[in-house]
Amino acid sequence: MNVLYWILIFLLTFCIMEFMAWFTHKYVMHGFLWKLHKDHHHKDHGSWWERNDFFFIFYAAVSIGCFIGWQYYGFWAGLPIGLGIFAYGVAYFLVHDIFIHQRFKLFRNANNWYSRGIRRAHKMHHKHLGKEKGECFGMLFPPLKYFKK
Repeated sequence: MNVLYWILIFLLTFCIMEFMAWFTHKYVMHGFLWKLHKDHHHKDHGSWWERNDFFFIFYAAVSIGCFIGWQYYGFWAGLPIGLGIFAYGVAYFLVHDIFIHQRFKLFRNANNWYSRGIRRAHKMHHKHLGKEKGECFGMLFPPLKYFKK
């Protein structure tokens, strides 16, 4: 029965992370931590690393904290929560950093309905270079309006 609970918690955590991506993006990245996110919209340096990547480190630390809680402090849900956060982070990295922003030259020729919708949604977000007016949404499941033909 624990395995079933762990699977459900993992899936729920993964889905909650889409909400957290939207919330963090709208109210933190385009809010009080705009200084860290700004270089993602307007690159002002020649480095591969962006200040925006600190957000990844934050969620990685939360995931690691869940693993530590599970392993050393008896927090039984720590494993599936940590894995759900980690899995979302991997999916986000593949879709956002590799597929959309081409940090690594992979998936360049993907041209199905999902890839076109994701690219269209992200393009609309990056249309605005400033802190204000940038439409914010989760990365893996943007609004359906971007998936039309």
